[in-house]
Amino acid sequence: MTLAAVSDAGPLIHLAEIDSLELLSTFDTLLVPETVYEEVDAGGVPDRLADLSYELVEADESRVGTEELDAGERAAIAVAEERGGVLLTDDLAAREAASDAGVEVHGSIGVIALGYGRGLLDRDEAASRMRALQRETSLFVTEAVVERGIRMLDEQ
Repeated sequence: MTLAAVSDAGPLIHLAEIDSLELLSTFDTLLVPETVYEEVDAGGVPDRLADLSYELVEADESRVGTEELDAGERAAIAVAEERGGVLLTDDLAAREAASDAGVEVHGSIGVIALGYGRGLLDRDEAASRMRALQRETSLFVTEAVVERGIRMLDEQ
């Protein structure tokens, strides 16, 4: 099964903050809308992003008509809808909009869980990285969400 993902800026930034960008290689295809790349670039492109295999893609973010999302989030949802890929985002409003459009959504915790499921991390390392997302990054994530992510590891 080919696993394609479209990333919003959040997972690129948050996974980079805990030196875990390599987990995005669990996807067979990683698409990054140009608008998202520009957002990430504004804050300084993470060094390890150059080590990843990804495709910069154009997107018509006007197709996603919700005012509460920024241009990068709208672009990522539009590409995920168009190409049938999984959306990677840590933004709650973007998750809801994508789910409403029938797009499968995963956040940074889900990327770590997938890395575990594909054998890139052992359980303890995956749990440690999930906890690091809460403690060491700019991502706001509650303890309950982190613990639910860790329980997901045990259910795999």
